[in-house]
Amino acid sequence: MCGIFVSMGEITTKQMDEVLGLLHHRGPDEGKSVVTDRVRLGHRRLSIIGLDDGIQPIHNYNQDKWIVCNGEIYNYEAIKANLEQETNFLTKSDSEAALKLVETKGSNAIDQLDGMFAFFIADEKNDSFVVARDTLGIKPLYYGIDKTGKYVFSSELKALDNFVEEAYEFPHGHYFTPEDGFVCYRSIQSPEMEYNQDQLAHVNESIRETMNHAVQKRLIADVEVGVLLSGGLDSSLIAAIAKKFHQGRTPLKSFCVGAEGSSDVINARKVAEALGTEHYEYIYSETELIEAVSEVIYHLESYEPSLVRSAIPNYFVSNLASEHVKVILSGEGADELFAGYAYMEQFQDTSSLNKEIIRVLNTLHNVNLQRADRMSMAHSLELRVPFLDLDVVENALQIPAGLKIHKKDRMEKYLLRKAFDGELPDEVLWRKKAEFSEGSGALDLLETHAEESISDEEFSEMKEKAAVKLRSKQEAFYYKIFKTYFPNDIMLQNVGKWATA
Repeated sequence: MCGIFVSMGEITTKQMDEVLGLLHHRGPDEGKSVVTDRVRLGHRRLSIIGLDDGIQPIHNYNQDKWIVCNGEIYNYEAIKANLEQETNFLTKSDSEAALKLVETKGSNAIDQLDGMFAFFIADEKNDSFVVARDTLGIKPLYYGIDKTGKYVFSSELKALDNFVEEAYEFPHGHYFTPEDGFVCYRSIQSPEMEYNQDQLAHVNESIRETMNHAVQKRLIADVEVGVLLSGGLDSSLIAAIAKKFHQGRTPLKSFCVGAEGSSDVINARKVAEALGTEHYEYIYSETELIEAVSEVIYHLESYEPSLVRSAIPNYFVSNLASEHVKVILSGEGADELFAGYAYMEQFQDTSSLNKEIIRVLNTLHNVNLQRADRMSMAHSLELRVPFLDLDVVENALQIPAGLKIHKKDRMEKYLLRKAFDGELPDEVLWRKKAEFSEGSGALDLLETHAEESISDEEFSEMKEKAAVKLRSKQEAFYYKIFKTYFPNDIMLQNVGKWATA
């Protein structure tokens, strides 16, 4: 996991150093910049795979192609094996697999990559370049054009602020070249086939099989991998599967935070004891929660109330986990795939349900996934999301709505619970869903503080002057902090929004 910055225009050494300083939290292990005839490449590295020789930018044998990459390519070993007769690999880094794949097969081969990534490949030989982002936008990437008309790319918006007049989020599932512009190389589609209503046993087996493989894949690392454990269904299932395939010398480590007596903390202890993980927890106070808001908004690059609320516990748990591991697994994506949200019961047929699931999956890049990336990387921690594995997604979309939608006699995410029946304590497996911010005890504290901090008069005045529509005092409170860090309005168009504040 890393931070990248690329400028096609002129940039001084001092400016590059300052930018890489802004991205230091994304990669504290080492940093490097390279200036070629046509491009300036900067990289901050959090070393996960290829610890000794994976420093970036990485070049090819002739040093006429270079890559800077943020993320992980999970099938890098298979790609290397397929290409070993055509090219030579110079490192053990998974990122080099992306460079060599594009070098030998062209940009159209990007759809062969399985992972979470955002990368830039400079092609000096052909005076060109390739930029790409993973299918769902798990890893961030932004771009803009400087005053001389040259492209600038960065992992975070804050690093673009002094270089461009307008900043945009790079579209997920796309690559870009100067010759072809933006090309969608992969998007989530409804599958042509679906399981039959009477195939419940097969459906449960398919869920277990795809989830087991997704977690196994995300345990690949040259460093220790742990799990976030809120005590709810999603994170508990990931922990249970990870424990099954964990091969480290020490027990699998799990992490939870919350207010004193919060349900997350209590339930996480039960799961950790049942699974036998080496469990760590942190109990935060109301004062700490409020004090963290400003730092969270800076790293989150958003003032969206629901996002900020859920990000604060994520911020604390990432800090806790980073003291013990460098990689963490999270339960993001389960509610979307398995219709865990109450409103989804209105979609009673598979076609309309899948249409809604796909719509929601395509919004994650600048809400849930932005929160997951920013809060973990604020503490130099890599976060991986097994539920958003493309095979898991495809399999989930094949499940008929009649088996997936919860009913009066069947609670939400019933199939997911049933598929892993017996692998977790019943009181956890069949526990009703709670938002992370709610289960961790954060929700009420933040609402009260915002109400006390923003008077009715100030709220009215802010609504009149703000460049965006402020929907609540809590949103106004966060927006006020956001603007102290990011006064330039170029940031606002990239803030993802939920329907309610």
